[in-house]
Amino acid sequence: MKFTKLKDSENKMVLTLEEPDDLFSLRRVIDIGDSIIADTTRVIKQDNEYSRPDKGERIKIRIILRIEKISFDDAIDRLKISGVIITSNNENIPKGLHHSINVKINDTIILEKSNWNENYIKILSKSALEFKYLFISIDSQETAIAKLTGTNLKITPNIHSGKSGKRYVTDQRNVLNNKIYFENIRTALDIYLEEHGIKIVIFGPGETKRRFLNHLREKNEAYQDKDFTIAEGIETAGEDGIYVFLRSEAMKDLMSSSKIAMVSTILDRVMQQINNGEKKYAMGIKETKYAHSLNAIDSLVYSDKVFSEIKEDEFIKLLNDMEHNNVKIYATDSTTDIGLRVSSLGGIIALLRYRIN
Repeated sequence: MKFTKLKDSENKMVLTLEEPDDLFSLRRVIDIGDSIIADTTRVIKQDNEYSRPDKGERIKIRIILRIEKISFDDAIDRLKISGVIITSNNENIPKGLHHSINVKINDTIILEKSNWNENYIKILSKSALEFKYLFISIDSQETAIAKLTGTNLKITPNIHSGKSGKRYVTDQRNVLNNKIYFENIRTALDIYLEEHGIKIVIFGPGETKRRFLNHLREKNEAYQDKDFTIAEGIETAGEDGIYVFLRSEAMKDLMSSSKIAMVSTILDRVMQQINNGEKKYAMGIKETKYAHSLNAIDSLVYSDKVFSEIKEDEFIKLLNDMEHNNVKIYATDSTTDIGLRVSSLGGIIALLRYRIN
C-alpha cells in the first residue's frame, strides 16, 4: 500500500491499495465515525414528465462519507464501506443520504481520522511494499510473465515461439524466429516499464534466458537500467515454471526479504515441527486465540478461510490486539500455492515463541 499524509492536514491520509493484503490493512485501520473521501457513482432519478419512473442516470461523483459500517462484500477482493454523505461535488446529491462505496485493488481514497495512533501507522507501514517482482519463465518454446505484489500473483498467458523442434530448420530461420519471439516477449513486458520498484527475475532451462536478457539490453535502452536477476536451477518454463520457482530455494535466496518468502519460511518451519513432533505452533482459530492469550505468538499467517471460523469484526480486533504484542502478521490469497496451503491448514497458522500445552 502507498500512503502519505495530505498536505495541510494532520488527520487525512491518501491511501492507494496495491494487493489483497492492503484491503485487510485498510479494514484494520478504519473505525466507525471516520470519514472517507472517494470517487463513486450514484443513480439520479429524473423528475420530469418525459422520464421513465423506473429509470435513472448513473453519474460519477466525489463524496465525503461518514462511515457507519465496514465489511468484506462476499469476497476479500472488495471492501464495502457504508455511511452517510457529508458533502458531494454534485448539487443533485444532498448531504444526509446513505451510500456505500466498494474499495478494490488499485483504488485511491482519502481516509480521515480524528487520531492516527501509533498502531494504525504501524499497520500501514508494514503494508508498504519495498519491491514488486516480475518473473519471466522462459525456454526456446514458451514464456510466461507473472507479476508478484506481496502474495498476489498475476500470470499472463504463455507466449509461444512457434519453434517446431525439427533439426533441418536452417540457422538463419532460427535466428529470425528467435528475434520475433523475443520481441513478442518484450512487447508483453513494456506495460510494466513505467512502474517503479520492480525487480525482474528470469529463469528457465538452458541458455534462452541469457540470450533474451542480452537481446533486451542491447535492443532497448529502456531496459538497460532495470534490476534483472537470473535464477539458476529452474528446469521448467512457462506458467508451470512460475509455480516451480515460487516453491524453490532459489526464490527464498533471491527474495529473502519479500513477503512471500517470509510466509513460505513460516509454513516450512511449521511443517518441520509437525514432522518432528515439536509443538511450537498453533493451528486453527481456537489454538491461535489461546496462544495469543499467553502472548506466545511470534508470527501469524492467515487466509480468507479463517472467516468460516470467526466473525469478521472479532477477527479484526484479534489482529489489532496482536499488533500491540509485536506479532508479525501476514495475509495470503489463493493466487499462489502458499495461500492454498494456509487454507488447507484451517486458514490460520501461528509460529510460537515457546511451547505451550
